[in-house]
Amino acid sequence: MTNPYGAPGTGDLPREPGFAVPEQGGAPAAATVRPAPAPASPVHATLGRIRGEVAKAVVSQDAAVSGLVIGLLCRGHVLLEGVPGVAKTLLVRALGAALDLGMTRVQFTPDLMPGDVTGSLVYDAHTAEFSFREGPVFTHLMLADEINRTPPKTQASLLEAMEERQVSVDGTPRPLPDPFMVIATQNPVEYEGTYPLPEAQLDRFLLKLTMPLPQRAAEVEVLARHAHDFDPRDLAAAGLRAVAGAENLAAARAEVSRVEVAPDVLGYVVDLCRATRTSPSLSLGASPRGATALMRTARAWAWLSGRDFVTPDDVKALAQPTLQHRLQVRAEALLEGVTGASVIDGVIATVPVPR
Repeated sequence: MTNPYGAPGTGDLPREPGFAVPEQGGAPAAATVRPAPAPASPVHATLGRIRGEVAKAVVSQDAAVSGLVIGLLCRGHVLLEGVPGVAKTLLVRALGAALDLGMTRVQFTPDLMPGDVTGSLVYDAHTAEFSFREGPVFTHLMLADEINRTPPKTQASLLEAMEERQVSVDGTPRPLPDPFMVIATQNPVEYEGTYPLPEAQLDRFLLKLTMPLPQRAAEVEVLARHAHDFDPRDLAAAGLRAVAGAENLAAARAEVSRVEVAPDVLGYVVDLCRATRTSPSLSLGASPRGATALMRTARAWAWLSGRDFVTPDDVKALAQPTLQHRLQVRAEALLEGVTGASVIDGVIATVPVPR
């Protein structure tokens, strides 16, 4: 089954609310989703300007930008996956420049220690006391760059921060700022020198977005920008400016919380997730946490599309990026070419859609 909301298996979202996305390397999709109504509030328009700011630095990654905005609206964390050189880090830095929020970047390496991320107690010889030195996790947006290049012990140091939004050092919990979001990047697991993220940590990510290689026209545009002295290290020179802050985000979250999810749509979300648990190709299906995440992301996407209610199409659009990384495919099914994406496609094709 071809997913009309993005290329199969990429975890992409529609580039613009209400429009289908062309398949990679192919012709535009034949049909479009129903047109989205006009934005309903000033904060909706404010959040919408983020896309335009990011586009000043990053070419043709609208789907990933949509996913990051959904993560912000849902108080979730996002995992970006792609081969080296597709602008994963630049995308996150551009998002940070478009938001009036604090941001830190941590390059995850094999020798990185947990305390380098969360912070540690430091002895002060003058006062003969220990004081806590905050790590880079104490920020609004944390870029965990190449998270799968560091050992599991350091990866696990983010678990409490991502789930509880606090860090405990020496038995003392320390709350993190609000909003707080981890955006992690990783190379595909088949690349050398990588440590696959454990299931418990993958489940903490609201969305997993795959950044594909650009199509020819987009790649030509990238080269044209560099030919005109675009410097990815100087985003201010590219014209990026902050267009939204913590107050805008809080107002947007309040509006998202008022988006209606009808009982039959809630049942549809549950039926999709329960169908993955009975798939013979999977050793692990979507958990209730996954079902909750799918409801939340579909709700945010409905709001971004200008609606105050969720449709089954919203659920379908977010099923791949919300559920794919939570599934475990059996080894024998992998040998037959089965993937988490293909299982989700099959589930969407077979589970009855509410009318």
